[in-house]
Amino acid sequence: MAEADGSDGRMVPNRLSDMRWIPGGRFRMGSSGHYPEERPERVLAVEGFWIEAAPVTNDAFARFVAETGYRTVAETVPRAEDYPGAPPENLRAGSLVFRAQQHAVDLHGPAVWWDFVFGADWRHPHGPDSNIDGLGNHPVVHVAWADTAAYAAWAGLDLPTEAEWEYAARGGLEGKAYAWGDELTPGGRFMANTWQGSFPYRDNGEDGWRGTSPVGSFPANGFGLHDMIGNVWEWTADWWSFASSTKPGCCSQARSASIAPNDPTAIPRKVLKGGSHLCAPNYCRRYRPAARHAHAIDTSTCHIGFRCVARGTL
Repeated sequence: MAEADGSDGRMVPNRLSDMRWIPGGRFRMGSSGHYPEERPERVLAVEGFWIEAAPVTNDAFARFVAETGYRTVAETVPRAEDYPGAPPENLRAGSLVFRAQQHAVDLHGPAVWWDFVFGADWRHPHGPDSNIDGLGNHPVVHVAWADTAAYAAWAGLDLPTEAEWEYAARGGLEGKAYAWGDELTPGGRFMANTWQGSFPYRDNGEDGWRGTSPVGSFPANGFGLHDMIGNVWEWTADWWSFASSTKPGCCSQARSASIAPNDPTAIPRKVLKGGSHLCAPNYCRRYRPAARHAHAIDTSTCHIGFRCVARGTL
């Protein structure tokens, strides 16, 4: 059985009814007017593909875990050999949790507002005493890159390349700053879950949310996709490079080149896209399709999630 996908009339198998078909085409990727790592702006072509209409939710991830018994990186005790020199008392399962500050702080020191919390994971987003009751339709968080790859394999899907992700996020609009146009809040309407106020100490919540929001709480873009901007950052398949690439980085050279200079742990990094609910006008204006961020593959946080794609004929 199949059903219309709600976009161009193509038929989608029921198991993928939450996906949208993105027709192939050419587009202008990157930006010359924002952060240096978004340059150069250039024209790329992508083949058609399917992409999930919203980030993977807690409910969907729970089904994967129930069927497979999978344990995420955040739930697994780190191996001492992977982190030479780390104090034994720090080799405990956990994840990074955002802590709002009480006043303005130096925005060059993100360690001030991030805590590595023992016992924080996708089921316990703020620490071992928290839970996801009532958050089944919120995006799953505290997933490292390996966790997203495992979910995608279970679902028979893939993670998007950076180019696929950005093309989908633009929703068919050419050269616009945001996924909906050139105004952040057209007519005063909030189009994505971001931070209003002064980061990291005052989120006014004018968009209705502080923290993650249920997927689909904000308008879809021109391709029928929700939350491509804000809510949670999303993992892609590509290894990080300062000049964004056009294909998934799959070779050892790309992996090695993605490691941050002077990183004693030498952990490779992947590209994140889309920004999150922590992106604010005074810090991290990355709530745009062209924006990108490097993130270590072994590290999960309370504001990073993912969505999957399928390529070829379904």
